[in-house]
Formats: sequence, C-alpha cells, structure tokens
Amino acid sequence: MIKINNVSKVFKLSRKQIKDMGKGFSSKMLTAVDNVSLECKPGRIFCLLGPNGAGKTTLLRMIATMLKPTEGTITVNGFDTINSSKLVRENLGFMSNNTALYDRLTAEEMVKYYADLNGMTNEEFKSRKNELFTLLDIHEFASRRIAKLSSGMKQKVSIARTMIHNPQVVIFDEPTTGLDVMTSRAIIQLIRNCKNENKTVILSTHRLGEIQPLCDDLAIIHKSKLYFNDTFEAFSKNMQTENFEDEFIRLTGEK
Repeated sequence: MIKINNVSKVFKLSRKQIKDMGKGFSSKMLTAVDNVSLECKPGRIFCLLGPNGAGKTTLLRMIATMLKPTEGTITVNGFDTINSSKLVRENLGFMSNNTALYDRLTAEEMVKYYADLNGMTNEEFKSRKNELFTLLDIHEFASRRIAKLSSGMKQKVSIARTMIHNPQVVIFDEPTTGLDVMTSRAIIQLIRNCKNENKTVILSTHRLGEIQPLCDDLAIIHKSKLYFNDTFEAFSKNMQTENFEDEFIRLTGEK
C-alpha cells in the first residue's frame, strides 16, 4: 500500500538551470509535483500516465526515498518515507528506465550484489534468481559482463536486481521504453505476476496504448498537476472522445 497525501516538490534552480529553461522562464523555483494525493493498493496495477517532464519520475523518486517532499507525506506499507526510509527501501523495488549497471560485473554478479545488500542468504538468492532468470530468459547470458549486453538484456538484469529480494511494493518507471517486442512481453508478464502475488504495483508510462491491458487504477499527471485519479474502468466509461489520446488532451486542456 502506498499513500500519498498533498505532496509537492519544489526545486531551487541555479542561474544556469534558469537559463536552460528558456527565455519565458524567470523564476528561481520550479514546481515539479504540485499538491498530489494518490493511493495505490495491493493486488492492483496503478498506472501513472503523463508526457515526459510531467512530474512522474520526481513523484516516484519521492516514494523511493531518493527525494524528500517539499510538502505533504508519503507512506509505503505504513512506513513514512522520511522518518522510516530504511524500512521503506526494504519493502520496495524501484526499476528506473536508466539501468545504471556496473559494466565490469556479470549479469549474475550484478543481481547477487543487490541480494547481498538486502541481506538474502545464498539459498534464498539461488531460489529467487532461478525463478527470475527463467521468467526473463537471463540464464543464457548470466555469465556475460554487463558491458557486452544489449540494451534489452541490460533492462532484464535491471528488473532482476529490482525484484531479487521479492519486495511487496514495486515501481516500474517506463520499463519498456526502447525495447524489442519479446523483451517488452517478458516485462509485462512480470508486472502481471506481481499483481497476482498481491503486490502493490505502480507502472509509470507516457504510452497510452500500454496501459489498457494492464491498468486497474489510473492517474494522469501533466505539468506537475493531477488531472485524473480513479479506476481505469471509470476512465473508459466516462470518455467523451473516441480514443485515449483525445481524452488525455481533453482532460488536460491541451490543444
């Protein structure tokens, strides 16, 4: 269970960052997330939908204790992300679209490293590793160094390290971006497995077509603000346009 209550995140910008924002931007502060409240429940896939730069990743990083909210509170399985950050991380798996793997390690060594960080015994690691490596088809390149792997292989390794300690809350941030069909299919199956295991799952994406077969609950975020927060069934039933893209544009007021 994840509970997000009236959360905002404001960044103070340097002169260079202000300049990089363009001529129309003069403020010294940037609001990346603006007063957002959400609740993500176990056994359901919560889809966070929005274009690049909407505030999705900032929100997810706050859930994962990588950033602190400027205002509001976030709890993960009852643990506050600021006061009990270590306990939050023990219950959480966070898969970013930036794999950031260590090139000199093999795929198996990379996953083992994260198992050790989470205090897993060798027996626990072997059992869980075999399960994940089979599901993601990693066995055939498990002994290769990360530097020699394709982008799809690296993404699989990133997911395996995220899931190795069997967390009860899992965040997937744009998990299929730039991947081939087969790799994407394996990742989607893993997401479904998480739901079946009654885990709390957040799937962040900017792909409207990706959410339909997976989504139970939906939030739409755009320019740091929340524009929709309900079940996917309610979203579909109340659509006033012919397709998802047009409905997104209608809800956010974009033209």
